[in-house]
Amino acid sequence: MSTSTPETHEFQAEVKQVLDIVVHSLYTDKEIFLRELISNASDATEKLRHVRLTEKDVLDDNLDLEINITGDDQAGTITIQDFGIGMTHDELIENLGTIAHSGSKAFLKALAEGGEKNENLIGQFGVGFYSVFMVADKVDVYSRSWGKDSEGWRWTSDGSGSYEMELTEGLRRGTKIVAHLKEEYKDFSKAETIKGIIRKYSAFVAFPVQVDGEKVNTVEAIWLKNKSEVKKDEYQEFYKFQAHAFDEPRFWLHFNSDAPITINALLFVPTDNPEKWGMGKVDPGVALHCRKILIDSSPKNLLPDWLRFVKGVVDSADIPLNISRESMQDSALINKIRGVLTKRFIKDLENKAKRKPEDYESFWKAFNPFIKEGVTTDWENREALAKLLRFESSMTEAGKLTNLDEYLTRAKEEQKEIYFLFGPNRKAIESGPYLEAFKARDIEVIFVYEPVDEFVMSNLGTFQEKQLVSADNKDIELPDLDDPSKGRPLAKDKLESLTKWIKATLGDKVGDVSASERLVDSPAIVLNADKFMTAQMRKIMEQLGDEAGTMPPGEAVAFQINPRHKLVRTLYNLTQENAKQAELFLHTMFDNTLMAAGMLDDPKDMINRVYSLLDQIGTKKE
Repeated sequence: MSTSTPETHEFQAEVKQVLDIVVHSLYTDKEIFLRELISNASDATEKLRHVRLTEKDVLDDNLDLEINITGDDQAGTITIQDFGIGMTHDELIENLGTIAHSGSKAFLKALAEGGEKNENLIGQFGVGFYSVFMVADKVDVYSRSWGKDSEGWRWTSDGSGSYEMELTEGLRRGTKIVAHLKEEYKDFSKAETIKGIIRKYSAFVAFPVQVDGEKVNTVEAIWLKNKSEVKKDEYQEFYKFQAHAFDEPRFWLHFNSDAPITINALLFVPTDNPEKWGMGKVDPGVALHCRKILIDSSPKNLLPDWLRFVKGVVDSADIPLNISRESMQDSALINKIRGVLTKRFIKDLENKAKRKPEDYESFWKAFNPFIKEGVTTDWENREALAKLLRFESSMTEAGKLTNLDEYLTRAKEEQKEIYFLFGPNRKAIESGPYLEAFKARDIEVIFVYEPVDEFVMSNLGTFQEKQLVSADNKDIELPDLDDPSKGRPLAKDKLESLTKWIKATLGDKVGDVSASERLVDSPAIVLNADKFMTAQMRKIMEQLGDEAGTMPPGEAVAFQINPRHKLVRTLYNLTQENAKQAELFLHTMFDNTLMAAGMLDDPKDMINRVYSLLDQIGTKKE
């Protein structure tokens, strides 16, 4: 009830500017106004809670610290009421009509400077308040300060340039805002619409937020609690709420950090890889909050892209925002947050791998594509991520995994390289010609089965100063292996004659042709001249080159023969006795080596040559 003649005041010039910017161009989403008003109500309530600790004479001290919201879709109004600290006559003018406390001047300065950091723009009852004029053509603010001798005041404005103030009786402590909605925004007065906005932006406000008497923010901001105070079922419940998930989290990381920036984080790993069904890349799943108020539900730069499978919440009171809270101004600060989060998550995986290896291996089987992606894209954390890689190897049982650190503990003292081999499966690698030289010398070779694994290894390049090299590379130097049981080698002059003939016969299909010191049981082998390109990668690059209309640069494969093998002796003898048959024999042998290397694109010619060779053998026997 009004008890005085209304006072009319003009908005200060700066406030008019702010109003125009806020209403017409600042916010992209109109529903933001409710988040701002709830945030302001929460701040006012928190201030009252602190006042109660030091002051005895507090008005309406029996009132619960809560925020009540009601909508009237018939009248087209929405009312937000708190029982917080309230405002006096002068405070209403200072906060809503001038630049003294609203942050308006600082806001305009920040805009003029291109959006510089301004921490005062968060949670101030002022600039955020003006967002209500985006949806309302009139706003009434009823407020009474916390002191028992305070008076109640009504502030009202249509946002056009002036406002009225009048003394009002019968007000409780705190602030009540009544927004008279524009015709096109009257849906904001509906209870379900209001609840949806609260759940989206203000679900973790510290005080109860009630809509028509129903508490809406029922989930606690457990990321701000000490983890010793949070039960397992609370984590699981929160995960399902935050991630909109139906599964249980595989595990979670709950931590806080004070340096180089204040962070409270709760990160979850889902049970299953969300991309395994081929539905494309998932969107980032870690929401960014500032003092429990949602800033962005899926910020793209908060974590590196390879961590997009992670769900959860990150809260930092240090984040500088633009006034609308819809975008972050300080990318350097976000980079710091990303650095802290990424390193902590990787460290947590390292600890899990050491303390609970079975749990880690289960995680690896589901999520290894993301770790591999990180190795190839996250330069800053590459070495740490490399420790998380898992493989089978020539010294593990089938199905058992090892890692690069363990590999080096078993490596020979003089070994300068880490060797790996690609194949479709373990059996194919073990039965192929490339492993036998290493196996004979008791040198471990890592097995990789996915094409991306070769890219990961070549992209990683080195680990603990040891170069990662594909075992099918021609320049690998292995210790001598003198095994008389494998037969006498072909005489030096015959060997030289044979290699020259092979080179002349195969032409540009091969680069270097030489005797092999690595072959034990196989007659011949093709090797990559490029130290960092495996056979499979060569094939992929050739395909890409074909599609582009140009072949990628690269040396032809090297062809090596085993001078101790009886088939090589047979080949030499045929060059002396039947040149035509020797040529057919050589091409068949070369085709076999290409097939073993995964380089044989079209087997048709090979099949025809085999038939021709069989026909000659059969004719000879007849």
